[in-house]
Amino acid sequence: MSVKKIPLEVLFGDPELGDVQVAPDGRSVAFIAPWEGVKNLWIMDLATGERRRVTSDRGRGVLGHGWLPSGLQVYVQDKDGDENWRLYALDPAGGEPRRLTPGEGVQARPLMVHPDFPDEILVLLNDRDPSLHDVWRIDARSGARERVVENPGFIGFTADEQLQVRVALKATDDGGGELFVREGKAWRSLMKWGLDDSLGTWPLAVRGDTLYLSSSVGRDTAALVALDLSSGEERVLAEDPRYDLPEAEGLLFHPRAERPEAVAVMRDRLGWIVLDPALEPDFERLAELKGDAYVVNRDAANRLWVVRESLDAASPRYWIYDRAARELRRLGDALPALAAYTLAPRRPVRYRARDGLEIEAYLTLPPGREPRGLPAVILPHGGPWHRDVWGFDPWAQWLANRGFAVLQPNFRGSTGYGKALLNAGNKQWGRAMQDDLTDGVRWLVGQGIADPKRVAIMGGSYGGYATLAGLAFTPELYAAGVDLVGPSNLFTLLEIVPPYWKPMIALFHTRMGHPERDAELLRAASPLFSAEKIQAPLLIGQGANDPRVKRAESLQIVQALKEKGKPVEYVEYPDEGHGFVKAENRLDFFRKAEAFLEKHLNP
Repeated sequence: MSVKKIPLEVLFGDPELGDVQVAPDGRSVAFIAPWEGVKNLWIMDLATGERRRVTSDRGRGVLGHGWLPSGLQVYVQDKDGDENWRLYALDPAGGEPRRLTPGEGVQARPLMVHPDFPDEILVLLNDRDPSLHDVWRIDARSGARERVVENPGFIGFTADEQLQVRVALKATDDGGGELFVREGKAWRSLMKWGLDDSLGTWPLAVRGDTLYLSSSVGRDTAALVALDLSSGEERVLAEDPRYDLPEAEGLLFHPRAERPEAVAVMRDRLGWIVLDPALEPDFERLAELKGDAYVVNRDAANRLWVVRESLDAASPRYWIYDRAARELRRLGDALPALAAYTLAPRRPVRYRARDGLEIEAYLTLPPGREPRGLPAVILPHGGPWHRDVWGFDPWAQWLANRGFAVLQPNFRGSTGYGKALLNAGNKQWGRAMQDDLTDGVRWLVGQGIADPKRVAIMGGSYGGYATLAGLAFTPELYAAGVDLVGPSNLFTLLEIVPPYWKPMIALFHTRMGHPERDAELLRAASPLFSAEKIQAPLLIGQGANDPRVKRAESLQIVQALKEKGKPVEYVEYPDEGHGFVKAENRLDFFRKAEAFLEKHLNP
């Protein structure tokens, strides 16, 4: 079967329909789409289908947005990838955007809105101390703002239906966490946990005197728990024996609801556990979609839902679901041009690591080709406290379309699979975490799928680190590597974390290693100090303004490799940070990556 080559512009261009959000009155939706090559904010009338653009940005573009209950729009931007997000308000009926938060050197994180306060929003700002975010209450119509909580050292807050901050989370010195409840202006410790539970326990919402949280305290997988703030009594509302829940942003909690209505769990595919029987017919209807159904947001009456359908071999698509009529109306595809091409199915697979641990992964094979002796690419995810999920992945589709087999392992240290798998990655950067990737390569070769002489490794952030580690620690395994914004020296990575990560530095030390107590371990795990072992050609992409993995991380290893006469290509983008947001930069890098992989793996 002949398979047409998918242009990079189709795979990696900006979506024509992205981040769709229904208005509180249910009459329109807002979405992000390009204008003159830059992502801008648009409004679509649901009755007429008319679309109109409401921002005219020609720079960085709109990164994210949402509705206030009054019908105002708020959106965020940063400057050239510095992650100092600014919050803007906009009346879709007309007028210029208003900046609600400071510009230079301050990061804004929207926290919460509620229908009873239609123009107001709680926002986290680190204007007083770069390492700590205080809570501000901002009137988006007038621009007035008030600091309502001065942060004494917390890493997260949760507010109730009165927009009163009630709960805070603190990272403890041992890498664990402690939960506090606010009584007046004082904070009372409610519960505490150790490192094992630190990434599985997080406050989600407060209603009255009940806190809803994701908690792995006393269990392997994180469950949805209701905690009485007065008595400390705990009730488990939903759990899965193998997977954590809720899946990211997978707690369905309507602003007017008194309790959670449904919770998502990411197994091999996305599933929903319905807690409110009134919603069971709705999820039965959504289950008729071929892909995984994500409920993005809902109108004020809880009648219209925006649903994003995620498919593996087709563009993500958006639907409006009318609960009263039980009808799904297709709004459109994020990348409609993909419909003209044959995409590759992405299937869950499992293999055994060398110590017997089962690793779940996703395998994408080139369509129209026998899966024997193929060139292959290992794509480790970023984080590393993250996981890959089923659905459309432009990297995997690009590589499969070019003839590569693609394996995406959820190696130890990944989240979503319970704390046993997560904590198996403690202090295992470059060691057992890397062995899981090596064992994935050997599984591909053992299955006959991959040609052992034509395997590459590619990834961003932690995936970029894993690329460098793979080439340095198993030089015989890989024919090439592509690293995007990956750290090369774990000492300098830990020394120059963004200031707002410093309250969590104990967690990094316990999971990665302490620069003083574990100096030997960190040195052994840093690819920079084994640069002389790298044999395979390497391509590195870096954003000049990356606040997480500074450009020095890439420059260090580029210099070391050049001094040793090793084959390395380096490309830097002056208007990017941790990843490539602007389509022109993204396309430029993937053109270089494609030529690089074709040269060295001959697909």
